[in-house]
Amino acid sequence: MMDPLVWLRRVTFVEAVSYVLLLSAMVVKYGAELPIGVLLVRITGMAHGILFLLMGFLLLQAKLTRAWPLPRLVLVFVASLLPIVPFFLDQRFAGWIAASPGGSRSGDGRS
Repeated sequence: MMDPLVWLRRVTFVEAVSYVLLLSAMVVKYGAELPIGVLLVRITGMAHGILFLLMGFLLLQAKLTRAWPLPRLVLVFVASLLPIVPFFLDQRFAGWIAASPGGSRSGDGRS
């Protein structure tokens, strides 16, 4: 079974991509007023919502199974509310995963 922190890192990155896509879809819907914008917002909005919920679940797993400190959990959560901050935070995940109790050395799921 894969480490929940590795999953958290991946889901956080994909969630950030979905956020940027959702913002782009909103520009198409409201800025350009194209009819396809409604469909784009529905699809990207649902994907982003599911990924955000999954990320919240994985943050809880990080706290319960790997004893991540609360300030780090809050940092990741707040970063996910801002459009591009998770991309910069992704660089720190490898170190956090390796430093966590039971962490893999590479931080990307390969042992």
